[in-house]
Amino acid sequence: MTKATTASPINWHKPKISPFLGLILGILILLVCLVFSVTLGAAEIPINKILASFIIFDGSYEHLVIQTVRLPRSLIALLVGSALAVAGALMQGLTRNPLADPGILGIESGAALAVVATTFVFGSSSLNVLTLVAFLGAGVTAMLVYLIGSLGKGGATPLNLTIAGAAITALISSVMTAMLIVSQRTLEEIRFWLAGSLAGRDINILLSALPFVVIGLVVAFALGRQITTMSLGEDVAKGLGQQTGWVKITTAISVVLLAGSSVSLAGPVGFIGLIVPHIVRFFIKADYCWILPYSAVLGATLLLIADIAARVLLKPQEIPVGVMTALVGAPFFVYLAKSKVRK
Repeated sequence: MTKATTASPINWHKPKISPFLGLILGILILLVCLVFSVTLGAAEIPINKILASFIIFDGSYEHLVIQTVRLPRSLIALLVGSALAVAGALMQGLTRNPLADPGILGIESGAALAVVATTFVFGSSSLNVLTLVAFLGAGVTAMLVYLIGSLGKGGATPLNLTIAGAAITALISSVMTAMLIVSQRTLEEIRFWLAGSLAGRDINILLSALPFVVIGLVVAFALGRQITTMSLGEDVAKGLGQQTGWVKITTAISVVLLAGSSVSLAGPVGFIGLIVPHIVRFFIKADYCWILPYSAVLGATLLLIADIAARVLLKPQEIPVGVMTALVGAPFFVYLAKSKVRK
């Protein structure tokens, strides 16, 4: 009598891509989107003339459009998307608030108010002045939101910070509206910028903000291990010997640099910092050493795609890129508010 043999179960393993290879793939996709961003627009320019503008620039209309309009605009979209996504990831990891975002917590609005107030009082100012003013507004607003959120029951909980950010944003919006009603000149100068726009940006604006964005990103990437620990809870981080006070201060500096630079470049572009870290955490759960660089790449890619759509959907007219990100981000915010905050 023979024994019945049972076949051993087959172990089906889903193929996994290492984080490094995944990041390389993301960078390649980003480069493809960058090429499309330079190629597509209201004016139809043949691909051979686009390539020639990088090899033999002859000053023709097509070459000028590529070199002075589309390329700076695409690079600014890349820079702003990266900065906002990394700032959002830092804020969510540090505060353990799934709704943390430079726009929702009022940091972008504070930077925008500072720029509007400077324009209202002094008129047109230099790029460097507006950038520094945006940093100041972002920093003051961040401290104010944290202070008000800490006064609520339970301290600076995710819900308290979100409510404080919403209240400060509403107040700032009212003040900005009053300034724009009083001063028609200020409204004419920055009305398109206030909706979050990349139109009319040149290489000088990019170069003025580039050092601040680079410093903010370098500081953020260096904080990856510390933010991973802080995301487990401040008590856990202290138990592991981490200097949580210095981590908070350094993270706040990085967020202010990234959010302030973004506002000075493109105005208040919302929801990139909210959406991107959640998408990244779908693939990488808790390691901010990888979440932060992934967020930079995905944030740049999403804003490039949003800007392409803003240019081609109603061409030759153009939609502000902030409107495009809001169309996707607002429903996502409602979903997170219903699911994450209740938990």
